[in-house]
Amino acid sequence: MRGLCGTSQVPEAMIKAIEKVKESFIDVKAKILVLSGKGGVGKSTVTYLISKKLSETYQIGLLDLDLCGPSMPTLFNCETEKLHQTALGYEPCIVADNINLVSTQFFLDNADDPMIARGTKKNSIVLEFLSDINWDGSEILVVDTPPGTSDEHLSIVSFMSGTGIDGAIIVTTPEEVALSDVRREIRFCKKSGIKVLGVIENMSSYVCPSCGQSSSIYPRTTGGAEEMCKNEDIPLLGKLPLDPTLVAGCLGDKNPLSEAVEIALEGIAQNIKSAINI
Repeated sequence: MRGLCGTSQVPEAMIKAIEKVKESFIDVKAKILVLSGKGGVGKSTVTYLISKKLSETYQIGLLDLDLCGPSMPTLFNCETEKLHQTALGYEPCIVADNINLVSTQFFLDNADDPMIARGTKKNSIVLEFLSDINWDGSEILVVDTPPGTSDEHLSIVSFMSGTGIDGAIIVTTPEEVALSDVRREIRFCKKSGIKVLGVIENMSSYVCPSCGQSSSIYPRTTGGAEEMCKNEDIPLLGKLPLDPTLVAGCLGDKNPLSEAVEIALEGIAQNIKSAINI
């Protein structure tokens, strides 16, 4: 690879790795990116929730592509796990029934160590995750991405171009400061040829457990995700409430979700299944 640096040629090693990506995902029925232009909207929490819901029907491969801020190991309470290398490549970590996870967290010596990497290093890591992981048996690949439209997003779109990405789910909160970034994410998808499967509005409203009154915590000055979806002509997959049972890091089988969250998730999962047509 170093011998070709600075030329217009594609390194032979990279060509072979991209071919391996095709082989890795040959049996995967659907590949979904979870995106949001804005940080702090609960994208990783939503990824966790939809992965758990889809795993009731399908075998899920979950790729934590937030290289510098991986959240999935914390959500699945498996921060100290390590990946095992076999003749078929690295084996994903089994973190729940029908869910296999890969994250940079599993390659760090200590849970609180930072992943320090710039563009070229990030590209190499993304390619390794796609080509050297044994995704055999996964029916749906769900990719949790970092906020924005930078290295990781460009890399995965480029490296998976031969396998096809079935679409993107975009997560937002109702206020304009988040929606403005999400519109940029939608433009990124259109320019990259990625179908937007739909939008999930997180922290949509809060229902008081005492009086039952529903309130909007975030101001809907431009109509929230529903109005944005109408203007952009894309589906609204559903809305998740701001709910005490959805606190990131407190999720898990021992902490059941509220009935309102379960109902919302069921509708979102059905809409996703229809969108990817499997």
